[in-house]
Order: sequence, then structure tokens, then C-alpha cells
Amino acid sequence: MTIDTTTRPHPLNRDFQWQDVPPDRVLRALSPAQVDAFDRDGFLRIENVFTPEELAAVARAIDPIEAAHEKYVSEQQGGSFRLTSSGTITFTAHIVKQSQTLRDFAAHPAIRDIAHDIMGDGIRLYWDQSVYKKTGKKQEFPWHQDNGYTFIEPQQYLTFWIPLADVDEENGCPWIVPGLHRGGTLEHWVTPIGLKCLEDAQGVAVPGKAGDIILFSSLAPHRTGPNLREGSIRKAYILQYAPDGAYTIVDGEEVRQDDEERQFLIEPAP
Repeated sequence: MTIDTTTRPHPLNRDFQWQDVPPDRVLRALSPAQVDAFDRDGFLRIENVFTPEELAAVARAIDPIEAAHEKYVSEQQGGSFRLTSSGTITFTAHIVKQSQTLRDFAAHPAIRDIAHDIMGDGIRLYWDQSVYKKTGKKQEFPWHQDNGYTFIEPQQYLTFWIPLADVDEENGCPWIVPGLHRGGTLEHWVTPIGLKCLEDAQGVAVPGKAGDIILFSSLAPHRTGPNLREGSIRKAYILQYAPDGAYTIVDGEEVRQDDEERQFLIEPAP
């Protein structure tokens, strides 16, 4: 693993200490070995979590929402809006607000149990978005940490990267740098295609099958390569969960992340 040694902590990352899963936590879904691997590496692939029928329902719910967003960006934003680029990649956020199917899926029992095993009790959905990577331009998405986009306390939260079809190195599976999550949020800088925290890193490719979950920490640096499979769309649904009471820091202000319309509890505190 090669890491750019010029990286620095995020300005808001002060005295961070990674919190391992307590050894006395009663696990519902993961094995102790999986929990240890997550704490060590910052990511985990969990196989065969969802049925084909469940994923097909999710894709049917997302596809028209994503198509409407693509049309809006193409026709009203000149083909580029925030991180979305027409024909290349679309990010369609907060879509649990538009679909009961997606809202139900975000509270799926398997997701709830896995989140509990890593985070404990008192868990909210923080963010949801589809990411559809297309072939109009061969474009990667650069090394970043999820907490680098909007700084959250506590810094540790969870990303469930759920492929809706098989993903591999050819069509843009995630690459993750193991171990670097334990230092907390890194400083990021702006590029034309998104924020970036590493210039030179050799991560681990994490392919997945439809039905798997690629689980990683909000602090795990990751990237995705371009979709090189002509005529295909690499579809993923990304769900992020933070502890109840988590807040973002924007312009020095603390903003609680508890909008019940899109940030509902999936695991209440006892």
C-alpha cells in the first residue's frame, strides 16, 4: 500500500481516536472475525444479503427517479450539476423521500442488524443516493472519504455500498485503502470531478455481486474507476447511517441530522 505522505488531517479533525467495536457487544449478523476485519481494514464485503427480487424492486423504484434527474441535468443544467455529468455519472440523493419501497429497504432487517453490530443502538439513516455510472465518458471518481464532503461528528459512521448488478474492476467497483480510516478525516481538496484526499494510493479492489453489501467506514478512503463495459450502466444504491444525535459542522454551526422525512431511526436506543 502506497500512500501520499503529504496528506494532513481535516482542520476539524482534532484528537480523533478510532473506536473499535466493544468485545462484549452481542452480534446479530456479523461474526467476531468480520467485526475484527472491519476495525482493522475499514471495510468488509458481506455476501448474499439480498434476494434478486428485493434488488429488482429497488432498481424499479430508482430508475425513473434517476432518469428524471438525468433529464433535468441535461436539459436545464447544461449537462453538469454538482457531481452529476450527463452520460457519465448521476448522483440522485434523498430518494427515500420519493419511494416507500426505498424507505422500507433503508430499514431492511439485515441492514439494521449489520449496523447494530458495528455501531450499537440508536442509529439513523443519514444519507441515501443512487449512483449510476455510464459510459459516455471514461471517468473515475477520485480518492475521498465520505466524511470529507460534509464533516460529521462523530466522524465514524457507516456506508452501505449496495451493487444492484455485479461490479468489478471493468465497470467501476470500489477501491479502498485499508487501515487509513483509523486516523480520522483527512484534508480534502477540490477537483473538477469531486473532492480528493489522496494523490497517490494503491488500494484494494472490492468487487461485489448483486445481493452483496460492500460495507465501509465513513473514514475509509475509496475511489471508483470508470465504467469500461460499453453499453452498460453500473448501478449502485448507497445508504449511510450515523449515530442518533450526530451533527454536521457547516460554517462553524452544528446542525443535527434528524430530519424524520429522510433521516429516520432504524435502530432506536434502548
